[in-house]
Formats: sequence, C-alpha cells, structure tokens
Amino acid sequence: MVFSRDIPSPASMFSTYASMMGYVMIIKPMINTIIPRPVQNFVFSYLKSFAGSRSSTLTLTIDQMSSMYIPDELYAAAQAYLSTKISPNSVRLIMARDPAEKKVKLYLSDGEVVSDVYNGIKLKWRFVARNKNNTMVEEYGQSYQGNIQRESLELSFDKKHRDLVVNSYIPYVESKAKEVNNKRRILKMHCYSHMAQTWQSVNFKHPSTFDTMAMNDDLKRSMIEDLDRFVGRKDFYKRVGKAWKRGYLLYGPPGTGKSSLVAAMANYLKFDIYDPQLASVQGDAHLRSLLLATNNSSILLIEDIDCSVDLPTRLQPPTETSQPLGAVQVSKPLTLSGLLNCIDGLWSSCGNERIIIFTTNNKEKLDPALLRPGRMDMHIYMGHCSFQGLKTLASNYLGLSDENDDTHPLCPDIKHLIDGHVFTPAQVAEELMKDEDADAALEGLVKVLKRKRLEPKKCDDESKMKKLKEGEEAIADAELAVLTPAQVEDKEELVASEYANVMPEWLPRSRLVMVPPGFHRARGIRRGLGDEM
Repeated sequence: MVFSRDIPSPASMFSTYASMMGYVMIIKPMINTIIPRPVQNFVFSYLKSFAGSRSSTLTLTIDQMSSMYIPDELYAAAQAYLSTKISPNSVRLIMARDPAEKKVKLYLSDGEVVSDVYNGIKLKWRFVARNKNNTMVEEYGQSYQGNIQRESLELSFDKKHRDLVVNSYIPYVESKAKEVNNKRRILKMHCYSHMAQTWQSVNFKHPSTFDTMAMNDDLKRSMIEDLDRFVGRKDFYKRVGKAWKRGYLLYGPPGTGKSSLVAAMANYLKFDIYDPQLASVQGDAHLRSLLLATNNSSILLIEDIDCSVDLPTRLQPPTETSQPLGAVQVSKPLTLSGLLNCIDGLWSSCGNERIIIFTTNNKEKLDPALLRPGRMDMHIYMGHCSFQGLKTLASNYLGLSDENDDTHPLCPDIKHLIDGHVFTPAQVAEELMKDEDADAALEGLVKVLKRKRLEPKKCDDESKMKKLKEGEEAIADAELAVLTPAQVEDKEELVASEYANVMPEWLPRSRLVMVPPGFHRARGIRRGLGDEM
C-alpha cells in the first residue's frame, strides 16, 4: 500500500494518539487536585451555555409534578395529545390497559421522540424519565427517603416561533387533549387515605343516569338545565367576578336516591368525585391542602354532613385542653368556619368548574351559614316515591313502558295506593326485584301497599281505644265536686276546668253527673252514714 507524503501513516497516527492520551492521563489528576470541583463545574457550564446560545433551537420542559408535588395538568394534557401522534416507526413504547376498557393504550417510553407540525412549524416532543433520590417531608412532620421516578416531556422548536408556540400551540394541545379524554375518559372516585396522606382513587362504575332516576320529570329537567348552564358559563363567572363553582344540597329521608343522583350528575358531566371523609380530616389547614390537590371539573361530595363530623360553630369555638409541657401538640379539629372558607372563601377560587354537593337526612340540623345562596345554590328535596317515579322503576326493573299511565292493568290501583308518603324509591325497587315476571312483581307491590295503607288506620284505632280506656279510668277514680241544682249554672265552668286535665278532650261533658250532697260518685256510698245505696 502506498501513502502520500502529505498524509501520515497509520502507525504514526496511532503513536500520536497514544502520546496524547498519556499526557491527558497525567494532566487530569493534576487538574482535579489544583482546581476545585465547583470551579470546574462553573467553567464547563459556562462553555456549554455559550455553545448553546448560538443554537436556534429552544427546548421547553413540562414536568409531571409541580413544585408542590401536585400533578401538572399541562403534562397530563400533553400525554393525552401525544398518544394520538405516536408514529408507527417508534422503537419503544409503554403499553397499558385499564380494567374498564378493552382497548390497549400506547404511551411514549424513555427517550422516544414524536414529531408534530403546527401552522408550518416543526416541533419535536421527547419523553424523559429519570430516577431521583429525594427526601419527602410530610405536612405533619413525618419524613421518608425513597427513589422517586420523575417524568417530563421536552418540546423543541425554533426560537423565533416561541410566542406562537406558547400562546397558540399549547392551548391547541390542551383543547385536543380534552376531546381525547372525553371520548375515552374513565371516571374516578377519589377518597382520602389517612395512611398514605393523599388521595387514592378507584374507577367509578356506578350505572345511575338521569334516565334511570325515579324523580319528578320537572325536577329532573330543571337539574339537567342547571348543570348545562353551569358548565357553559366559564366566561360569565369570570365577567361577574365569581369563582366558577356551584353548590347543591340534597336532603330527604333515607332511601330516596340522594347518592344515586350524585352518580347521575357525575356520569352526565363526566366529572370525577372526591370524598374527603371529614371525620379523618385533621383540621382546617389539612382540609385546605386536600382541596388544593383536587382536579378541575370535579365534584366534591360530603355525605351526611349533619352527622359525619361535629363542626364547632363560631359561636361555640372548640374547647382547648391543656397539654403537658413538652407533649406533642395535637392538631386543632375541623371547624365550620374552616369548611366555609374552603367552599366559599378566597381558597374556593383556586380551581375551576367545581361542584360541591352536601347530602343530609335532616336539613333542619344544619347551620344556616351552610345553606345560603353562594354556598348551597340549589336545594333539592328527594322525597318518597311518586307514581311517576314508580313508572321509571318499573321500566328499569320489569321492562315496562313509562310513556303512559295504563301500561299495566294494575297501574290505576298502584297510582291510588302509592299517592302520599308511603314508600321510598329504595323500598319500591326492593319489591320489584322479588320477581322477574311483571304481573307477579306488581301484584306483590299492590299487596304491600295495601298493607302499608292499613297500618296507620290500625294505629289510630288502637290509640283511640287506649285514650278511651284511660279516660274512663280517670273518671272512675276521680272525686267529682258535689254540686246542688242551684249551683249548676254558676259552677259548670269551674267543674269543667277542674277536671280538664283528667278527662280526654273527646269525652263529652255530659258524663259529669250531679249527685245529691253527701254521696260518693264512684262507690255509691253516702258519706258519714255508712248505708249502702
């Protein structure tokens, strides 16, 4: 092989490379010894930034968690958007399937890149996952150290398009992500876990809808219209200066469908449900931190608020027990003032499109401060089952049509028997579930309704008989005032008033029989003489 005189031979090139590596191996320990490590890092970072400043590419990073360890909504939106942009040529992807869905979902894996084009601008998304040792300090003093995986997305594009990307492309990504999530969204039921000190969620699969609710049609229609009006009024709430939230109070006897209505509202709006379990909340500050960790477009549900926790009012502050010196300070209990500040104070504006629902069996036990407009905007009474509600239940359980009142020969009888506060929807549903045959189920319901109708009459008759017996015993044992015929007219009111507390109101005053002086009314014995009548 012949080499040109201007090009060194491979042997000389290898010899030169070996000599240079030898000098580097000698100089590197000297540099590490003479120059401190912070100075070296500063020099390298400066050189790197100087070289990068000449680049025309700008990279934006979207972290999975915010600085307060709260899931970032923009990151979730970007993930949903990119799941529709994954290229068939991708080398590594994350595959997942939700238990409630049959379709497999694909997500970006570490280092994967997705290209996108927006208004002629070329953009590149890159998924980055890194492990980080971090010490987490809990709010209540508990701390632990663990290996935490932090995920992020990097968006790269030409610097000159920064304003267009930030002000136009990112909102476009969020709007598209909302459409994707609405199509395949799985509702979640979030419950606060005292052990994990955070929200834990499960898939919400409650089948209740407004079509299956045993409610008055006018009330049902009013509810749907109110929900639609609330969801579409984002700009309206901003213009009038109010937080974008709405409160509903559901009250009524047990078994009237309050929880089912909450599920129907969540399914209709596609909103997650958060149940804070007030009994496990350790104070006002704790409740505030929990509400800040909830997502927008969600329902905050507090069931049985009248008995879930004893809320000290502002007029009755919580009693403070003295603690020994050096003892661990116990957190203050949740107060009514703290709850009101979270649902209607300044902290209520730290989220959008929120619905707050209270349920109770006893509305009169609630503090009026909880019920005023602005906190509970709509009060919905869930009463006993009406004939209209019965038709809905018969359609759900027996497959009967609910379009008219004569879908079954027993409907007229049921309409007459169920009128009034007789059965709750839960009781009617229990009777309809006893037989799959419509005739047998409705006949059983008619028998139960007739028996239920007879119970009040039986109770009334027993009560009247008891009062009659008590009245007769009272008359027999009482010693009536002795009046002569001349005193009847003047003393009639006196006698009536004297024995008014003894005699029942329904007993006629004619039972007061006047007797001659000296005779005992009950025993028929003349006083002082000892002779029998």
